[in-house]
Amino acid sequence: MRTTVTGRYRRPWPRPGSGEGEDELDQLLVDLEALRADVVASTRSCDPLTDPANISGATNLDHYLALRSSDLRPLQTVLSSFGLSSLGRSESRVLSTLDAVLRAVRALSAVHDRKQVAVDTPLAVSELAASEPAASVQSERDAEWDGEGTELLELNTAALLGPRPSTRRTRIMVTMPTEAADTPAFVASLVDRGMDVARINCAHDDAETWMSIARHVREAAFRSDRVVRVLVDLAGPKLRTGPIASLPPVVRARPVRNSLGRVVAAGRVTLVPSGGAVGEDCVPLDRSFLARLNVDDLIELHDAREAHRHLVVESTSGSEVHALVMQTTYFTNGVELRVGKHQVGNVEGLPPQPGFVTLHVGDVITLGNEEEPTSLEGPVHLGCTLPEAIGALAPGHWVFFDDGKFAAEVLHVGGPRATLRITDAPADGGRLRAEKGINLPDTVVPVSALTDKDVADLAELSSFADAVSMSFVRTADEVEALHQALDAIGGDHLGVVLKIETGDGFRNLPALLRVAMRRPATGVMIARGDLAVEAGYERLAELQEEILWLCEAAHLPVIWATQVLDTLARTGTPSRSEVTDAGASERAECVMLNKGPFILDAVSVLDDILRRMESHQDKKRPLLRQLRSWT
Repeated sequence: MRTTVTGRYRRPWPRPGSGEGEDELDQLLVDLEALRADVVASTRSCDPLTDPANISGATNLDHYLALRSSDLRPLQTVLSSFGLSSLGRSESRVLSTLDAVLRAVRALSAVHDRKQVAVDTPLAVSELAASEPAASVQSERDAEWDGEGTELLELNTAALLGPRPSTRRTRIMVTMPTEAADTPAFVASLVDRGMDVARINCAHDDAETWMSIARHVREAAFRSDRVVRVLVDLAGPKLRTGPIASLPPVVRARPVRNSLGRVVAAGRVTLVPSGGAVGEDCVPLDRSFLARLNVDDLIELHDAREAHRHLVVESTSGSEVHALVMQTTYFTNGVELRVGKHQVGNVEGLPPQPGFVTLHVGDVITLGNEEEPTSLEGPVHLGCTLPEAIGALAPGHWVFFDDGKFAAEVLHVGGPRATLRITDAPADGGRLRAEKGINLPDTVVPVSALTDKDVADLAELSSFADAVSMSFVRTADEVEALHQALDAIGGDHLGVVLKIETGDGFRNLPALLRVAMRRPATGVMIARGDLAVEAGYERLAELQEEILWLCEAAHLPVIWATQVLDTLARTGTPSRSEVTDAGASERAECVMLNKGPFILDAVSVLDDILRRMESHQDKKRPLLRQLRSWT
């Protein structure tokens, strides 16, 4: 005998057809009716402030939470043995799915009673057709997939993220780089390749830049006859490392060497006019010197180490000059370059390099709220951007830096500083720079997710945004505070996205959704970077699945975010694992790409992946399209 557990009750289940009892279907019917009663009893009084578009979702959310309050796996096994739905895809219509299964069980039970058919013998089609109750079984099971819940989810998705694209269900969101404010052609290319939502991050740049980006998005969408929404991401109380003393202004150019140390290709360096922006691997020189350079000119210099070096001009492009080096060369301000006896130019305007501290396992460091830059010499002391965090720490708490690259345990807290021991770091030590994220999974920091800066930013962005996302949200009160702030600026037209990136945010998700559904256009973003650090990487897959399920039950769209095709966007070549991850993202209503030099390629590749996967998968339901690979 085995035991199935549904809700508060336990029932012995004989193996179907084992001869241990003839009441298998009767027992199944009793358990299903009891489960349905529990689900109905769980329905809360509807929040009177819930938007009419979300009333059905709020009720179904209660039903789903009740359904999943017990371990249903034994019951699923029994349902499957009878060829019935095992409730595994009931998220969007919990009560309707239970009713469909109950009708099927009653129909089978009626056939069993009249025909006395053994339950381990497949029922003949003619016998099922002869039964009036059974005639509706198939239509009811079909309704399980194509009913009201799916339609409401699509309506809510369109309200928040825009209309469904013509070639796929899942939208594509792209994080806008700062350069998008000055390059409308780049934004137009993103739209042409399939971007449906443009994300502007308020943690960077200013209101003028944000407005310029949004204007380019609107213009590109208009020219392409498409709707492209603008989502603005509020910065929130992001905890980051404080300033670190800068390194001297140095650019290193070096040739390519093989494993034996032999030069196999020249190194390259770009000489640019001083006084303007200086990019990576660029050396600024006075314009008059650059203007006189020609292809194949030989440039001599003594570099920052006083080593005698040569450059050969490879090409010129506008005001820039591209040169080759065959030996490692260090450039710094004041280095003199010569061509012949009379052409002389000096490196000038090279900015300091960002500083860093090197951390190893076992290092003891301090973390404080001082704003002075961290010294590059002596014991490591790091500042942080949120002083309230220091007072909330306690011995034994964990602290993670730079998306989990470094882990540390709190040893002592005293005054404005905490003493930490590094427990995880790269094998040979790793570099930690300023403005890197700090995660405190064990610590409740007494700061609201809605900061004063966020409130000020709302007033600026309300004129050009379609929706705002709330970072580091943890409690229902914080969601309510955002709603009040939007009401204060007349932001009724703005949708709201809750970014789930903390342990508290995940644990409180049902409460967050209930308050969020007071507005008509709302959704959730799975911010997988911070969430993985907070909850542990080993739990990320489980957590994102549960968030997808819960939001589908509430008929709310989900944005799958962080490091989707990240290697492709940064380097131009995707990794195998991230292509698989992108394929799995089809289950969300929207997928977010981060910025990178190859972001246009990433949008095209993601568009292709989503189109292909949508012919095979619809949320949790596999689609049995004809396979052409072997036919």
